[in-house]
Amino acid sequence: MKTKKKWYKKKSWWIGGVIILILTTVMIYHRVKPLPPGISYASDTYTIPEKDVEFLYDLTYQKDGKEQHDQSIFNEMYKSIENAEDFLILDLFLVNGYTKGDRDYPQISEKLSRTIKEQMKKKPDLKVVFISDVVNTTYGSHIAKQIEPLEDLGAEVVFTDLNRLRDPNILYSGVWRTSLGWFGQDGYGWLPNPMAPSAPKVTMRSYLKLLNIKANHRKVVITENEGLILSANPHDASGFHSNIAFKVKGDIIKDMVKAEKAVAAFSDGNTDAFPTEKELNDSIKSLPPSESSVKAQILTEREIQNGVVKALDDAKKGDEAWIGMFYLADRDIIDAIEDAAERGVDIRLVLDPNQNAFGQEKIGLPNLPIAAELHKVESEHITIRWYNTNKEQYHTKFIFVKGDKQSTVIGGSGNYTSRNMDDYNLEENLKLTAPTDSKTMTEVDAYFDRIWNNKNGTYTVEYEKYQDKLPAVKYIMYILQKIFQVTTY
Repeated sequence: MKTKKKWYKKKSWWIGGVIILILTTVMIYHRVKPLPPGISYASDTYTIPEKDVEFLYDLTYQKDGKEQHDQSIFNEMYKSIENAEDFLILDLFLVNGYTKGDRDYPQISEKLSRTIKEQMKKKPDLKVVFISDVVNTTYGSHIAKQIEPLEDLGAEVVFTDLNRLRDPNILYSGVWRTSLGWFGQDGYGWLPNPMAPSAPKVTMRSYLKLLNIKANHRKVVITENEGLILSANPHDASGFHSNIAFKVKGDIIKDMVKAEKAVAAFSDGNTDAFPTEKELNDSIKSLPPSESSVKAQILTEREIQNGVVKALDDAKKGDEAWIGMFYLADRDIIDAIEDAAERGVDIRLVLDPNQNAFGQEKIGLPNLPIAAELHKVESEHITIRWYNTNKEQYHTKFIFVKGDKQSTVIGGSGNYTSRNMDDYNLEENLKLTAPTDSKTMTEVDAYFDRIWNNKNGTYTVEYEKYQDKLPAVKYIMYILQKIFQVTTY
């Protein structure tokens, strides 16, 4: 008579144990692994004459029953490209013309591509590097029509190697890295494209890569003359979103180039396509001293979070903190907001209600539950208004801490979420510090005053308009999504 093997002696247990050990090791390592060199970066602080710093914004709003658009960001981008003679470096997340066809969107992506091509033909020696995210190929299912043809003219095109970044979706990405990811993404597409019906069909493997939910989310344009840092994507279906941007000049451009060269380096891009240190020194003009100046610093990834938390922590009783944000969910920043309010800092938040995404209805996450939490603090120092969106988004991402004598602005691509702030996505923001009565800070102050008080149009609505749109089931969904990290926030 055979004796029955004990459970721990069975091969299936050992095999299962080894598989679980491998998966766990992969999950943990890729969650905490070292970042590629040059990522999560805070540059030196530069003193820039105030005339060489510019605040730009796009606004969509209602006036006299009609939708109005005040737009300046992309016109400024096109001008920068047209004036580039030595080098042009772009790092842009979403660049395509795919739409639902439900309205006449501005053809931003095509104009951007055409403007670059024309400038390269005018200036044959122009060094061009275009860094982007594989979302524009729907993760390997088709070419990026507005980007890849630039290679034929001599541009260095780099699609960011997202595998080198840490994994926010730890459970899924561990399985994907150990099994599904080895099959690649290329092949015959047969599934509908999540971007839009007009976009090429995609493979199942592309969908499987998408579920890792991370991105090079930066939005940067750099020439020898100036650097632009945006919250806006040159994406047709995003053409009516409300956004902000900053333009700076001088030696800070060198640090912007350094930050982009780091991305190209870990993504197997040709770093020789970038201008050399000597070429940067020769082509970037030194700025003369000025009586009125601004302190400027580049922040990427988690350094953005550190900068925002410090700005809030440094705010004193009677100061004001204005936040314009598409997604608000980062716990460190939320805690800093609540702490500042308890100290008597007046917090004013303008949030997107998270109801629309390229013609698809959303359910108000994450902003509705976060706004409800902040509202329950019952502090007289926290006031929330929703941007009055229609089919577009309030896609802005910045903070303005207004002090009695000195103020700070931090703005760019980074939403206030774990995905954007905790070294999973690639992000880039600009930090500006200047006297409160300076031109730069006065313009930012006027922007918030305009939309908060609905000057010459309807921009924002009271908190109560959306507070009843968060039934318990949605709040439970929000909690589950945060726990398992299967969202874009």
